[in-house]
Amino acid sequence: MKQKILILLFALSFITFSCSDDDDDNPPTPANGNLELDLNGLEPLGTGFLYEGWVIVNGSPVSTGTFSVNPDGSLSQSSFSVAQSDLNNASMFVLSIEPSQDPDPAPADTKILSGAFNNDSASLNTDIIGDFSSAAGSFFLRTPTDETGTNNGNDENGVWFGDPGMPPTPNFVLPTLPDGWAYEGWVVGDAGPLTTGTFTAFDMADDAAPYSGTSQSGPPVPGEDFFNNAPSGETFPLDVRNRTVVISVEPVPDDSDAPFAIKPLLGTAGTSLAPTTHSLNQNLSSLPSGTASF
Repeated sequence: MKQKILILLFALSFITFSCSDDDDDNPPTPANGNLELDLNGLEPLGTGFLYEGWVIVNGSPVSTGTFSVNPDGSLSQSSFSVAQSDLNNASMFVLSIEPSQDPDPAPADTKILSGAFNNDSASLNTDIIGDFSSAAGSFFLRTPTDETGTNNGNDENGVWFGDPGMPPTPNFVLPTLPDGWAYEGWVVGDAGPLTTGTFTAFDMADDAAPYSGTSQSGPPVPGEDFFNNAPSGETFPLDVRNRTVVISVEPVPDDSDAPFAIKPLLGTAGTSLAPTTHSLNQNLSSLPSGTASF
């Protein structure tokens, strides 16, 4: 009898040890929850970039996954499986723009939306880029790059941002952008938007002059004359009068030739040339927004 009891105890201890050993080899998988995104105003990116979501957990970013945006503005994916413990401890949500082939596990500088979680939901806006609630500015029509000491009578072919003078002076009321973003000016031509160049400072020339003349350099404000290198569908010199003029906020780097979704200022060039200025009005409805919830 004693021998049978000893055999039974040995078998029970072996089973207990085996189960404990299996538990150590196969720890329980953390439960996941679903992060839901409801976003408005985003536009497709170039082929080299994707949107990526992040939850900030104990001060560190945790990726929630990447997605693209379809031409109709809908997200390719709006529900993401995320560790429930990370969701429960998340203080905020951030949306960034990342390279499609991204060797860096951290968020890029191009953070477009953010918001703090209140319980299980975060209201998202573009304040992480800047406060555009006081955005303002103006522009004038003049062609300084085609002048050789006298006005050639073709000022309707150029647009420059600021107040006319000798030299012109900036008058933008816009926030200084963080790393990863730049302003870009546009004139809507016959075949689509034409860039006037990107800039981060208002009191100096922008970074390009793709269409300007060659007789003179431009003034120390952003802008462009439209004389050379007309794109397909456009006829230069371009008469800017009565055309739409836009200031957008662009990601850096940017592989798209079109304006980005964020266009805080919008105006129409009237028929009057410099020294008359034309106002840029707020276009805050263009700013993306949305919610992140779980």
